[in-house]
Amino acid sequence: MRTPRRRTGPLLAAVLLAAASACGLTSGSPMVDDVKPGSIGEGKPLEGAKLTVTSKEFTEQLILGAIMGIAFQAAGAEVIDRTGIQGSVGSREAVVNGDADAAYEYTGTAWITYQGNSKPIPDPREQWRAVRDADVRNGVTWLAPSALNNTYALAMNQANYEKYRTRTLSEVAALAKSDPGAVTLCVEGEFANRADGLPGMEKAYGMNIPAANVTQMDTGIIYTQTAKGACTYGEVFTTDGRIKSMNLVVMKDDKKFFPNYNAAPTVNTDTLEKWPAIAEVLDPVTAKLDNTVAQDLNAKVDVDGEDPHQVALDWMVDEGFVKKG
Repeated sequence: MRTPRRRTGPLLAAVLLAAASACGLTSGSPMVDDVKPGSIGEGKPLEGAKLTVTSKEFTEQLILGAIMGIAFQAAGAEVIDRTGIQGSVGSREAVVNGDADAAYEYTGTAWITYQGNSKPIPDPREQWRAVRDADVRNGVTWLAPSALNNTYALAMNQANYEKYRTRTLSEVAALAKSDPGAVTLCVEGEFANRADGLPGMEKAYGMNIPAANVTQMDTGIIYTQTAKGACTYGEVFTTDGRIKSMNLVVMKDDKKFFPNYNAAPTVNTDTLEKWPAIAEVLDPVTAKLDNTVAQDLNAKVDVDGEDPHQVALDWMVDEGFVKKG
């Protein structure tokens, strides 16, 4: 079960950052996938490079870290796998200080948690540009972003959708006014109390949901309870594979309240200057990533029990990015 840790506040982030700097990263292990260039890596432009890839510990991050490492291998690099670092700050600091060379990161995480801003930028491309520009001073370069946006949402099961027919958060707000008892929520404790969670959503959409209609629970339980109809709406993450496997209907954030958490490669700037081909290797792969792809890949792990690295390898081969050696 994934435990999202990207919503860490700036104060806690500073504490964790100090801890990460003090402890350092444990040694990783070599990636040894037998792959060769497909549509990426032709001519092996990274031959001679020794690159360390890192990631956070939840499913999507493990898959993205493996995708990145497999791409580098096909382009000729030797790759050290340091994926699965607990918490956002550890993997981030590894790229900043050069203990790792690259990782997929989320724009909203960088803007709010690492760079200390409180107000997200509604336009995803502008959010990415702001993060990219701010990170220049930190020695981190952001490559082109993906359409994969792992942010908050509300979702409902098919039976409740047939009953209430809401598709947007504005329609949920209207339902809460016309039939207050109809809108019950299953949410995490953090979401229930954060300004970029339930309180902010209620304010942005003019909702007034009674506390008695809100039940707090662990992330995984939210999905099962929402699927069962124990609550009308459940807090979900938009790229979670359980959305598709449980046939949930996701409400559109039509006022664009929730921050954008688009995934993009972050690379230690010194590494990128030495190996500029990293960008041309990763750009086509990143361009293929969106919420549908992420849901499918995440479901293979969280629902079907497959290994994240194998899921990543199969996808890279199926898409023609790499070939098996």
